[in-house]
Amino acid sequence: MLAAGGAVWRISADGSLETAVVHRPKYDDWSLPKGKLDPGEHPLQAAVREVGEETGLTVVVGRRGVRTRYAVAEGYKQVDYWLMQAVGGQFVPNAEVDELRWLAVERAAEFVTHDHDRAVLADLDRDDAPRAPTLLLVRHASAGDKHEWNGPDDLRPLDGKGRRQAARLAEVLPLLGPAAVTTALPVRCRQTVEPLAAALGLAVEDAPEFGESEFGADPQAALASVERLLASRDGGPTVVCSQGGAIPSLLMALGVRWEGVAGALWPPAAKGSTWALAGHPGALAADYYRDFTAPLQA
Repeated sequence: MLAAGGAVWRISADGSLETAVVHRPKYDDWSLPKGKLDPGEHPLQAAVREVGEETGLTVVVGRRGVRTRYAVAEGYKQVDYWLMQAVGGQFVPNAEVDELRWLAVERAAEFVTHDHDRAVLADLDRDDAPRAPTLLLVRHASAGDKHEWNGPDDLRPLDGKGRRQAARLAEVLPLLGPAAVTTALPVRCRQTVEPLAAALGLAVEDAPEFGESEFGADPQAALASVERLLASRDGGPTVVCSQGGAIPSLLMALGVRWEGVAGALWPPAAKGSTWALAGHPGALAADYYRDFTAPLQA
């Protein structure tokens, strides 16, 4: 059974970190908001939906949290969590949750009923990883076969699959609260993020240093831009649409390695994928979303 949920947090009036725990009358337990995925639903969207349904809170999605797995009557339940900042809304008791309490994280860990929830709260309480990304690094969506395109390569547009990928990015990435949308100059890059920018009510800004040819000529310019964006703490993350000839090299320079494989394997960058990045070079929180229509990677 697949489910998703949120470690919902806020900063209290005295500047301390608090998290929301909920009481479920069906089980008479204190837990974290979560629920089952709807058919075809991506876990990130399910997590936001379930948090909203159970708590009434409006949230902005941050860093991906831990995955828990535990026995239930039907077999095993796997739950993917995200850290989520509460930015609005109000709790109203409902059929699933009859009480919500905001507690300091340490107190919440003592208060919840299940050990698997304590693992999620321990991840929320980490001080070595930011709770939210500052950069969303997107590779342009599918644009057909360049060998079948007769015009200048920079003018090659998205194909049907690419347009569907761009529409999907426009549905999901707003959940992470982007504050700016930028792109390399090729048409396929701009077309990838135009639906997202429209959904957010933002203009698409040019970032030529993230194009393949520009990166090849001056990789330091793109790396300097990435480091500046990672250091930014104003508003939400910046979306940057780049290309496959630049993204893996940028990630390697930042210290990102692909998990589970020994050695310095190039980080993946599938068309239409997104890297959510926070921190600083050598100490990054890096979440890879290959495809928001596919099951979540381990």
